[in-house]
Amino acid sequence: MLQQNVVMGSSPTPKDDPASSVADIRRDPALGTVVHVVRHRQGRPNQPTDVVNDDCPFCPGGLEAPDPYDVRWFVNRWPAMADDRCEVVLYSPLHDASMATLGAPAIARVIDLWAERTATLGARPDVDYVLVFENRGASVGATIAHPHGQIYAYDHVPDRPARLFAGSWKPDTDPARLVVGTDDWTVTVPFASEFPVAVSIAPRRCTADLPSLDATRRASLSEVLAEVFGRLDALYGEPIPYMMWINQRPFDGTTGDAWMSIDIVSPWRRAGLARFIAAAEVGAGEYFNPVVPEEIAARLRALADDQSV
Repeated sequence: MLQQNVVMGSSPTPKDDPASSVADIRRDPALGTVVHVVRHRQGRPNQPTDVVNDDCPFCPGGLEAPDPYDVRWFVNRWPAMADDRCEVVLYSPLHDASMATLGAPAIARVIDLWAERTATLGARPDVDYVLVFENRGASVGATIAHPHGQIYAYDHVPDRPARLFAGSWKPDTDPARLVVGTDDWTVTVPFASEFPVAVSIAPRRCTADLPSLDATRRASLSEVLAEVFGRLDALYGEPIPYMMWINQRPFDGTTGDAWMSIDIVSPWRRAGLARFIAAAEVGAGEYFNPVVPEEIAARLRALADDQSV
């Protein structure tokens, strides 16, 4: 059951609309760094991790999900950008579920919704880039524990994906960093990541975006994601905080040879111990990673849960 919705509740008037205050986009005059000043997001809800399910706005019957659903999307009440450019995607009605526990069939429904929203948002004349992403865990910014992700639709191509595709990114082929390989997908640890734990998932055949994946490759991707998230949670013997985002081609007409990929990164260098980005790194724009990528790849290769791909 695929349910699609706009923002729940009554429509705010322009003066009360949080999105009306998010047009303050600044660019550093020397570095060119883009910063969205979003004062109104200081007031967004921050739900405790021990909240009872009856109080969760994402559980069936809650504020954002009044009806039963399998997967669901709605416009974010606390958008980082104006004009309905920010959406929330609910992965499951189960409050305590996660990508590591959903199973491939449920993840396949999430992938279909990601692809559908990417196509719809990417078709807008005022959208140049669609970013699908997830923050899992309070330490990386998740404010509600219920399994969910978000989608931002930019009116420009952000710097990182622009550089990624300008550099003709392709999947890593070094077996020392391979974690999982299937007929359709590869999972590797990046050669040089800023984060202690990082994996990159990519189709073996160059594919530009999620909507371009056929049913067979979407199904195999759901199995790969179930496997990878299971291994990540097993890496330190407990659920790991992570950030996930999907790199896919721009919608500004400059697709070129874009090769989509999914990045999953975690700040943990040991169980419960995060590696914080330090002053030398922020100040210089160069990073010092204490975890060897090939060693993380070997540990993830050695982990296998009950699922196989």
